[in-house]
Amino acid sequence: MKKTNQTLGEFIIENQESFKYTSGELSRLINSIRLAAKVVNHEVNKAGLVDIVGDYGSQNIQGEDQKKLDVYANETFIQTLINREIVCGIASEENDSFITVHGNNKDHKNKYVVLMDPLDGSSNIDVNVSVGTIFSIYRRITPTGQPVEMEDFLQPGNQQVAAGYIIYGTSTMLVYTTGHGVNGFTLNPAIGTYYLSHPDMKFPDDGNIYSINEGNYIHFPQGVKDYIKYCQEQRDNDPYTSRYIGSLVSDFHRNMIKGGIYMYPKSSSAEKGKLRLLYECNPMAFIAEQANGKASDGFQRILDIQPTELHERVPFFCGSNKMVEKAEDFMKAAHPKEAKTTGA
Repeated sequence: MKKTNQTLGEFIIENQESFKYTSGELSRLINSIRLAAKVVNHEVNKAGLVDIVGDYGSQNIQGEDQKKLDVYANETFIQTLINREIVCGIASEENDSFITVHGNNKDHKNKYVVLMDPLDGSSNIDVNVSVGTIFSIYRRITPTGQPVEMEDFLQPGNQQVAAGYIIYGTSTMLVYTTGHGVNGFTLNPAIGTYYLSHPDMKFPDDGNIYSINEGNYIHFPQGVKDYIKYCQEQRDNDPYTSRYIGSLVSDFHRNMIKGGIYMYPKSSSAEKGKLRLLYECNPMAFIAEQANGKASDGFQRILDIQPTELHERVPFFCGSNKMVEKAEDFMKAAHPKEAKTTGA
């Protein structure tokens, strides 16, 4: 039985043997992410007091305005991972291409690559709404001893060895999985230690919260419109409610605890959707499935999609099993040709 007064460090050590690769590298990698998250958390919490909110004055590879905290978080996570010589490669939503990392001897012997969204929901920074960090970890597939290549990063989500997120909110939490369930740790800011606060996190099998930007309704595919209408009509049974924060980590976290579905479909204004497969959808899908949930692009399992580029976007439906399945039913009914193409 998991102890809720257990620190994250103690938990990692105690559960290291359950991971099939027991060299200790993955444990050190999670510890590095923990450290970087504490540094970023400190800056997020004082953002209103210093000149770190607002636009940075440039755009990322997606053409989106970067916020100052975006850049700070990106640099903090990258430098922490590089300095501890644990990974052989890093890919970030904020960078055009991946970063090759080598040890002091330039031997490229490390086995893991990390993909991350360093500050998800950053458009909410200036209005004091929860933001987060999302990370995804894979074992490299090219031989050790040489620089990483693109194929090390373009792996389907079902090859992830760990994934997680940090939510910087009223309390700061680190939630992660290594394929043996999902556990959440809350930071005690007085002593800088994470404690196990949410052991064995699970999505309720069903829920009544749907999270989507309904302002884009007119641009949504018909299947999504039909599902939203269905949600709005569930009044006599278990009333549905619309809750949308605009920060994937925040919306996902709430829905995992309370039961719900998060949707960011493709639209006439975003033909492939908006969320990135490698930095957002794959890690959240891995967490969802480990927490008794489901993640789909509307027709097929997210974790089975073969990526073709670093910044690839896909539609995303994620949450309680029955809600995602119902959304898929509406998508397949309204778009049978797409369902047939994907084999759904």
